[in-house]
Amino acid sequence: MGLVSTPGRLVKRVILGRAMRSDRLGETLLPKKLALPVFASDALSSVAYAPDEILLTLGLAGGTLALTQSWKIALVVVAVMAVVIMSYRQNVHAYPSGGGDYEVASVNLGPRAGLTVASALLVDYVLTVAVSVSSGVQNAASAFTFIRGHEALAAVVIIMALTAMNLRGVRESGTAFAIPTYLFMASVLGMAAFGVFRKVSGDLPLAESAPLTIRPEDGFGQLGTIAMAFLFLRAFSSGCAALTGVEAISNGVPAFKKPKSQNAANTLLLMGTISVTMLMSMIALAGWTQVKIADDEANQLLRDGVPVGDDYVQDTVMGQVSKAVFSNFHLGVVVVSIVTGLILVLAANTAFNGFPVLGSILARDGFLPRQLHTRGDRLAFSNGILILAGAAAALVVVFNADVTRLIQLYIVGVFVSFTLSQTGMVRHWNRYLRVEKDPAARARMMRSRVINGVGATMSGLVLLVVLATKFIHGAGYAIAAMAVLFFLMLGIRRHYDHVRDELSVREGDTKAQMLPSRVHAIVLVAKIHKPTLRALAYARATRPSVLEAITVSVDPDETKALQQEWDRRDIPVPLKALDSPYREITRPVTEYVKSIRTDNPRDIVVVYIPQYVVGHWWEQLLHNQSALRLRTRLLFTPGVMVSSVPWQLASSEGAEERMDGPVAGDVRRGE
Repeated sequence: MGLVSTPGRLVKRVILGRAMRSDRLGETLLPKKLALPVFASDALSSVAYAPDEILLTLGLAGGTLALTQSWKIALVVVAVMAVVIMSYRQNVHAYPSGGGDYEVASVNLGPRAGLTVASALLVDYVLTVAVSVSSGVQNAASAFTFIRGHEALAAVVIIMALTAMNLRGVRESGTAFAIPTYLFMASVLGMAAFGVFRKVSGDLPLAESAPLTIRPEDGFGQLGTIAMAFLFLRAFSSGCAALTGVEAISNGVPAFKKPKSQNAANTLLLMGTISVTMLMSMIALAGWTQVKIADDEANQLLRDGVPVGDDYVQDTVMGQVSKAVFSNFHLGVVVVSIVTGLILVLAANTAFNGFPVLGSILARDGFLPRQLHTRGDRLAFSNGILILAGAAAALVVVFNADVTRLIQLYIVGVFVSFTLSQTGMVRHWNRYLRVEKDPAARARMMRSRVINGVGATMSGLVLLVVLATKFIHGAGYAIAAMAVLFFLMLGIRRHYDHVRDELSVREGDTKAQMLPSRVHAIVLVAKIHKPTLRALAYARATRPSVLEAITVSVDPDETKALQQEWDRRDIPVPLKALDSPYREITRPVTEYVKSIRTDNPRDIVVVYIPQYVVGHWWEQLLHNQSALRLRTRLLFTPGVMVSSVPWQLASSEGAEERMDGPVAGDVRRGE
């Protein structure tokens, strides 16, 4: 017999698709052509906001500093990216299980280092979603002006859509996101090629903001050598947003098709090559077209010496460059705007794949609730996806989808994980070199150690720069969030350890197996109806040492009528009435049960609670919750067992096929 289709089940299947068997997990593995958009969209999309952050920071000093120095900052960022990518190629070969930076740090530096990395990555994944979606909405607003003023709402709606897509499974989301990702790469690289062609031909027009000048912000007018160096470091740390997402591939190795490590390493190299090409192209085009952007555009940007005012709409670097390059081809501007908005939104998909996997590994190790280790209907880690979406949506609302404010919280977590991971890899190679005798293998390991050592050193220096330049601008909040997560996960692990220790059976420990001297059974009675009679029959069938029925006397007249009806029916179980002058139900029952335990500590008390089962949630609202409260109180009483005896009403037929399952009503007062 097939399951009964219900509206809730139908909606779930339309959104998520049919449930998948566990043995179909292999069907969800990704080839390289799908792994690139799934795991690399975050790093690829950074070309849409990393140039903005470099120019905005340099623009604090005013003048043409951004145009003359931005390419130098970008080159340093590219150098760091090259080292990090080479380092992570070592990671995916050495640790292909999917633990990524967390596993590397835990194995080589200890559990606390691993937990530090995990805390940093979890925070960074949430920020990835918030920043990517917010940036995508801002870019889309260049072409669709109706979005302006409603960026936060649009971002939350997009996060919900991404959540639904990812709940359908990694492979389906990868297939859906592949086309926009490849369109973005084609459009940006195509725009870069066309821009270079127009530059060589002497036909490249200036950006719409080129005639403007930038006034320094207060305190940045006359910078000394040290202050200027600090400004360059701050611009560099902002540009390092281009490195976000690199670690996602090392966390996602198990999702690749075989050979997993090799495919992951090749995808990592391809991602780095494309990202570097696009980043330098955008910086070059921004310089050639003389793009001007400012943090406080209304007051910093001047037209003929006069601030442009609040009516001025500042497009992103990508938006201004596309309008200049495609000055006579408006469709090109629209295409770039649309695919840029899409890729920034889809960049969040990197986090939607990384966060749940990392959460599952942490749950397996006891640092997060075990529910995060469970796969959903579509073999995705559904609970992790939902938690990530909720946290990111909250950030978007709190910061009103403002990328400039959100970006200040960004980056710190990435470089914490980079630094500890690469340091761990150095210790990894040191450990293997102590026992390896083969000269060829030793040479290969020593080469890898050098790469990881350079990566650790460079990542550590960048981390110091990021902390020094961004701490007071928002990075401190990210660090505080990491600290909270760190101690929260330690507390969760401590709890699981305590529970395990308490539940473990030790040699000579016979307390759990000790037979009770007697079983004292109690049936709770509110009135004489079918659920009560079934509970009495069930209790009698267990043949307890003592069996009695009790009722709570809230209304003396009702209690007297109940006792008379009990005697008239000649029920072979004594009925005892408990006084309740304050009309309470829970307290008299629990005190009576405790008194039995006090008089006979080796007795077991079994309390049978009759209840009827209703099939709809709204029916549950019509019944009180005294039985639930009573069960909860009794569960905390040693030596007391609670047994619910259900009676299914007609409305509960078919309820087990419904998504939410049957709901039990309370019969303590017969309502």
